[in-house]
Amino acid sequence: MSMDSLRETFFAECEDLIESLTENLDLVASHEWDTETINAIFRAVHSIKGAAGAFGFNDLVDFAHHYETTLDLIRSDQLEISSDVLRLIVRSSDNLAELVDCSRTEGSPVPDATEGLIAELIQISGGSQEDASSEEEFVFTPIAAMAIEIDTDPVDGFEISFKPQPSLYMSGHDPFRLLTALNRLGKLTVECVTGDLPSLDAFDFDNSYLAWSVVLHETDDEDAVREVFQFVEGHCEIEITPIAADTSATDLPEPLEAMEPLAVPEESKAKPAEKPTPVQSTKPAKSAQSTQTVQSTLRVDPERVDRLINSVGELIINHAVIDRNLKESGLVSNSEITTALDDYGTLAREIQEGVMAIRAQPVKSLFQRMGRVVREAGEATGKKVSFVTEGETTEIDKTMLERLADPLTHMLRNAVDHGIEVPAKRQEAGKLEEGTVRLSAAHRSGHVMIEIVDDGAGLNRDKLLEKAIEKGIITTDAKLSEPEIYALLFAPGFSTAESVTNLSGRGVGMDVVKTAITSLGGKVGITSSPGEGSTFTISLPLTLAVLDGMIVEVGSETMVLPLSSIVETIRPDASDIQEVTPGEWVLSVRGTFVPVVNLNALMGLQQTQEEDKNRVFVLIDANDATIAVSVDAIQDQRQVVIKSLKGNYGAITGIAAATILGDGNIALIVDTEALGGLAASRRAA
Repeated sequence: MSMDSLRETFFAECEDLIESLTENLDLVASHEWDTETINAIFRAVHSIKGAAGAFGFNDLVDFAHHYETTLDLIRSDQLEISSDVLRLIVRSSDNLAELVDCSRTEGSPVPDATEGLIAELIQISGGSQEDASSEEEFVFTPIAAMAIEIDTDPVDGFEISFKPQPSLYMSGHDPFRLLTALNRLGKLTVECVTGDLPSLDAFDFDNSYLAWSVVLHETDDEDAVREVFQFVEGHCEIEITPIAADTSATDLPEPLEAMEPLAVPEESKAKPAEKPTPVQSTKPAKSAQSTQTVQSTLRVDPERVDRLINSVGELIINHAVIDRNLKESGLVSNSEITTALDDYGTLAREIQEGVMAIRAQPVKSLFQRMGRVVREAGEATGKKVSFVTEGETTEIDKTMLERLADPLTHMLRNAVDHGIEVPAKRQEAGKLEEGTVRLSAAHRSGHVMIEIVDDGAGLNRDKLLEKAIEKGIITTDAKLSEPEIYALLFAPGFSTAESVTNLSGRGVGMDVVKTAITSLGGKVGITSSPGEGSTFTISLPLTLAVLDGMIVEVGSETMVLPLSSIVETIRPDASDIQEVTPGEWVLSVRGTFVPVVNLNALMGLQQTQEEDKNRVFVLIDANDATIAVSVDAIQDQRQVVIKSLKGNYGAITGIAAATILGDGNIALIVDTEALGGLAASRRAA
């Protein structure tokens, strides 16, 4: 395996470890943890540290070392989890994740908070910078000289046979650290078994030849012994055999005469320090993880999945072609071949759904990253913010998951910076000092709905209008509905911030959010209550590979309108269509006038507006406003395979993508969000 492949494997495993770390820290924060929870947190940090050392990520190793030192004090009951300690280890977890991201990109600077967090970790652990710099200095001596001399009085204990595999060393682990950890549990005798050492000419430096025979006594806790080796499981051969209480000293192996003692750091043998007085007690009596089961996973190159999805899309198109040809041949619908074709279609749809499920991933990993964003924004603004997530198991296409990170980051930062008030103002308003930002996801009507809700001050409509007029976005006599006022937030260059900060005030962000979400085929809406907070709702399709659409005829062309944007279809009376200005018409729908967009004229196809009186109208939701799109006829409603135009032809304003129909012809998929903007521009011209 190449070094690049090993690096990618390391970072993929780091993602899993950080996810586990975050889950267990959430249990600690909710007071639902036990000893195993802390052990799992420690193992995650230790595993990241060990593997990072193998790649020379020294900054990551150094920080993880200080972090795990504090965690070791917690799990050995030398440090209680007070509110300050909890806050520190959560911030350290965020910083550890950032360091992993920085290690992925060469030349990335170390996060600014790293040095300060190290100082806090050292202070809370009862040490100093000088002490920490020389902490656990291990000097590797020849293996033949490794032994730990201890008293061998007969006591309860364990005989341990330990033989590392080559993968243990490749993962950055060190047998001496394991032996040191065992030494903390009781009294230890260690013998290095060198019988497998080959001659020098047959020596393979990538192999593992040494083993250790260990006797540990003055302990009867087998779980603690196994815990030492838990994070190297699969990388070594190990046997642990209990020793009866009446075992005599003569039963224990004598240290080899050729061995010289190797001193264990004094702090490893020191008695536990006196516990500090806890600020709060959070340790529960029951584990919250006792019923969890381990699920196996298979890592697959995303490009392979994409190729498979494209092949399945071609399979569906091929089915549509065969179906059309059979219908044109005049075969009866109940013939054997049409029945077989129906089965073929059902099977193709099942394969498609199965393949799409491979790309679907829970939003959990994304939501965990957003927790770091909210905490950092709270620190930067001096606000107390609680972050709550719901629906973390909701699945979404992996491509969408990746492209949602930036828009969600902008929106969450704005929720903290603009939405949540400072503690003093919240108290004046009769609220708790700590604000709440909630991020939730759910499947609704074939879409993924993501909501960002804050309990802050809400949006000030008058201030939004004032700023929009000041920047020339709207005129002073403009009459806007509430949704249209809130939509001003997405205008380029719009900002209500009084001053420029690290988080906001430059007028960039929300327009980028709108563009990013629209590019995913989604929509974003806003509701707000003054003094109570705001809600931003993002609606996304389940996948970017297929689309539920309405097939329409526009002149000599066939086009597809996304069903997600369609409100209803209407064939009106001639009296319902009125001309308001030359060339501009409106449609009366239950007492409300809706502007008419002639798709034929908009796309450059020649047709007179008078013909609208005999046409079909499709009401669609575009840019938070309803417009009536006139088409010649509606053919069908079906699921189509999306084909990108950007890679095959180029970007076309008003067209989102294309698809291949059953007759082999290409149909353009209309970008309904851009449709409203094009119509507005044409009317203005």
